[in-house]
Amino acid sequence: MIVVMANHATAEQIQDVESRIQDWGYGVHPIYGSERTVIGAVGVPEADKARYMESLEALPYVEQVIGILRPYKFASRDYKPEDTVIDVNGIPIGGNQIAIMAGPCTVETYEQTWESAKACRDAGATILRGGAYKPSTSPYSFQGLGVEGLKILRDIANKLEMQVITEVMDVRNVELVSQYADILQIGTRNMQNYDLLREAGKSRTAVMLKRGMSAKIEEWLQAAEYILLGGNTNVMLCERGIRTFETYTRNTLDLSAVPALKELTHLPVIVDPSQGTGKRSLVLALTKAAVAVGADGLIIEVHPHPEQALKDGAQSLTCEHFVQLMKELRPVAEAVGRSL
Repeated sequence: MIVVMANHATAEQIQDVESRIQDWGYGVHPIYGSERTVIGAVGVPEADKARYMESLEALPYVEQVIGILRPYKFASRDYKPEDTVIDVNGIPIGGNQIAIMAGPCTVETYEQTWESAKACRDAGATILRGGAYKPSTSPYSFQGLGVEGLKILRDIANKLEMQVITEVMDVRNVELVSQYADILQIGTRNMQNYDLLREAGKSRTAVMLKRGMSAKIEEWLQAAEYILLGGNTNVMLCERGIRTFETYTRNTLDLSAVPALKELTHLPVIVDPSQGTGKRSLVLALTKAAVAVGADGLIIEVHPHPEQALKDGAQSLTCEHFVQLMKELRPVAEAVGRSL
């Protein structure tokens, strides 16, 4: 269950509620907000829950007690019925406006990143994507520029007045990457890296959690719960395709997950049509479809010369393709009452 404290509750009253919950056998997971405190209580037999909820609701310094049966609590729409809108330095993610994140899959050079970022910004993207650390199936593949790549992203984003999203792969690098990035991306291979999720929960940098390539939606939401339990409420989910028996596409982009998530959670939902298909020719159609089914944002790979890309050139749009995509996307967004 979730206990929402009144905004006038004192530290002593909050401690009183926490002590009561612990005495009943619950695990206590408080989130101390600037306006009010929310306490998550997990682990007591369901038979006793109604009595405990009634006892807490009788306290004058408790605003509301919410009973939740799902294995994820803070990610649930039962906990927060209204949609979450994340403010990334003035850029809203969630709500009416669709956030556009675009740039190269991998930061290769300053010039390559600048050319991609400039074209994306001119076409309407506000968040620069790019990998400084790259997960690769083969240990012999390009692994990214590391800190040098982070510096390139930050410098270019500052000059173009954009924000930065980049992947963090190692628990030891969360604080470092947060110094350069405005959004931490946790990739498909790390969706269930629980140490990394916990560390991201300690950060106050926004997090985009990609769906594991073989993960069910419930498992994905429970992974998000690890971050939320740590106190980081700025979490968004990214559908990036799942692994199926199909071989024509790199992954199978599960667009049904978008409206499904909208039923289950208040967190913003992003779609990655580049990773979702692995084919440049399919990105435009699936981008339009993602907007039509309710995506709150898109993350798209753009490279000035995809044929020369060190990673994922086959799924990267050219700068010219991205400009065309944005032109064709605007009327689709308007048709469903959204804007870019």
